[in-house]
Amino acid sequence: MADALLNTPCVTLDGTQKTLGDFAGKALLVVNTASQCGFTPQYKGLERLWQDYQGQGLVVLGFPCNQFGKQEPGDAGEIAQFCELNFGVSFPLFRKVEVNGPGAHPLFVELKRRAPGLLGWQKIKWNFTKFLLDPATGKVTRYAPTTKPEALQADIERLLSR
Repeated sequence: MADALLNTPCVTLDGTQKTLGDFAGKALLVVNTASQCGFTPQYKGLERLWQDYQGQGLVVLGFPCNQFGKQEPGDAGEIAQFCELNFGVSFPLFRKVEVNGPGAHPLFVELKRRAPGLLGWQKIKWNFTKFLLDPATGKVTRYAPTTKPEALQADIERLLSR
């Protein structure tokens, strides 16, 4: 995976400094999330992917975002509590970020550059846009918010079987 992604600083909900380099050699599924979105039940599918594939080298990373309909209004503690109580989320969650505009987190700037949406659009349309990063090549595959986590299984298995 290229340095621009590996060295991007991120902060977990509990305040721990991380970079994607901390997950070097792993396939990464990066998702912008929200607690009050119609797609919020996807947390369950993301947790299932994490449980089923973490031992084989997949890491699911959730990045709460309040840019779409103000659907993530809570603070770090409220987000963590909501995700754990309602969906049993145990995969790493990070502090709230912006994914579009001048305040967009550098991670999402780079992900959108490498995997633009339809017609080359470098914006994220809504919460639960997913990016699957190949640890061997740095290739990024983008999935729409409407794509359920379960639909990524074949792509994940293909990455992990190499």
